[in-house]
Amino acid sequence: MTLRRRFALVAAAAVAVAIVLASGIVYVVVRGELRGRLDDELRAAGGTESNVRIALGDSPLGGGAARGGPDAPGAPGGPDQPRVARPDGPGAPGTLHQRVIVPKDALGLETAYVAVIGADGERLWPLPGSGAADLPVTAATRAVASGGRDAFFSDATVDGTAVRLYTTATARFPGFALQIARPLTEIDRTLDRLALVLVFVSAGGIALAAALGRVVARTALRPVGRLTSAVEHVGETGDLSRRIDVAAHRPGADEDEIGRLARSFNVMLSALEASVGRQRQLVADASHELRTPLTSLRTNIEVLALPATLPEEERRRLLADVVEQLDELAGLVGDLVELAREEEPEASVEDVRLDQLVAAAVERARRRAGAPLFAAELVPCLARGVPSRLDRAVTNLLDNAAKWSPPGAEVAVALELDEAERRAFLSVRDHGPGIAAEDLPHVFERFYRAPGARGMPGSGLGLAIVRQVAELHGGGASAAVAPGGGALLRLELPAEAACAEDLPAGAATPPRSAPPVASPPAPPAPAASGARDAGGGTSTRAG
Repeated sequence: MTLRRRFALVAAAAVAVAIVLASGIVYVVVRGELRGRLDDELRAAGGTESNVRIALGDSPLGGGAARGGPDAPGAPGGPDQPRVARPDGPGAPGTLHQRVIVPKDALGLETAYVAVIGADGERLWPLPGSGAADLPVTAATRAVASGGRDAFFSDATVDGTAVRLYTTATARFPGFALQIARPLTEIDRTLDRLALVLVFVSAGGIALAAALGRVVARTALRPVGRLTSAVEHVGETGDLSRRIDVAAHRPGADEDEIGRLARSFNVMLSALEASVGRQRQLVADASHELRTPLTSLRTNIEVLALPATLPEEERRRLLADVVEQLDELAGLVGDLVELAREEEPEASVEDVRLDQLVAAAVERARRRAGAPLFAAELVPCLARGVPSRLDRAVTNLLDNAAKWSPPGAEVAVALELDEAERRAFLSVRDHGPGIAAEDLPHVFERFYRAPGARGMPGSGLGLAIVRQVAELHGGGASAAVAPGGGALLRLELPAEAACAEDLPAGAATPPRSAPPVASPPAPPAPAASGARDAGGGTSTRAG
């Protein structure tokens, strides 16, 4: 089942539950209102009990007309009123009996059932056998007649008809209970019509909700469909340049969840495209870097494989070339392995005297053949990190400066400490050609080499290693154009001031500054070899 269909079904189910609940509430409220009105009518009818009269029956002594006897005009049982006798007849001689008179429409209800019940439960109206409907007499009815209970409502069935029954005491004539009932036929008919209407309205509402849910789902999920198409397109064609512009189809939609998903997808595609681009650049750079030493290496080996007529001096030179080219290949492989190590430094983390580490790296750079003059200004400071990786980053910075500095030029190395921020800053400044403005944002990117540096030795990985080491240690790296020309590269690391206790036993604090020292003259380099540092670090001006 598609997400769109599930969305529509969920919307329809939610609306169905709401409609069913609302319909049930409406039905219950209307039913209560109708029955409440009927109860009010029955209660009002019970208040007209003055029209129900209790008269004295005939006595064996006569005198029925006296004191409002039955023969008196207008009296109960008189000529103008119906007379109802007790079922046992006029009674024994010398006794009185009661007669109940309920005139027609006496209670103002045309379709009402009326009964008068005595405290002993005897029905005084209507008479048994009169053909009138009998209302049920219960213990509660007798209790009302005797004054032991208040009036009450109840449901009953009379001759197969559901009725609403109201039982109340007659205030004027104690010892009697008046029962008034009306059929529920009209109310039930009204409720049946209401239930039918609610069923049709609910069904229509659910169907409409399902249709609207499908429309809303189609509209809301349209960007998801475009995302799906984009993913399928990328998977089928490998084209990573495709992007999803949600705002172009729905203004303001880039702020909702679908818009965020589209932006995340675009960011992912951009990162993937950049990664693939760097990989392709790596392949191109690696093939370029490997082609030259491998070709030279093969040529030298083929020459060495010739008969022994090769002069000894030439043989030694070729062997030196082979060794240097192997070192260059090993350095390139080492750079690639170093960049592949993305994990945080943990196992060999220790306190490192940055000033001593930089001083040692500068001393190695001075001894390297063909190195320029190095001037160091170092402040004692202590950092927490992996010594080998920090040394690799510092060495790469120095090698990069040495590669681009002209003969006899000075490379200024400065290590400063911001005690308030607890940060150390290593600056390496050369007097080379500098860095073009368009290359500054990319000099620390992996596999990046400026167009002018593609003919130089190196793979464009040295400065990328510097940035990676800095970031893994909680720092950073930056590049700028130095005042007066040249490049200024900076390495930033968390650090603090070094105390005397931080020095190893028997070691002296390195000098805060060291004068420039010229390197020994470099011997002639083989034509087929490329310049690389002894540690295998790759150097490049922009990469």
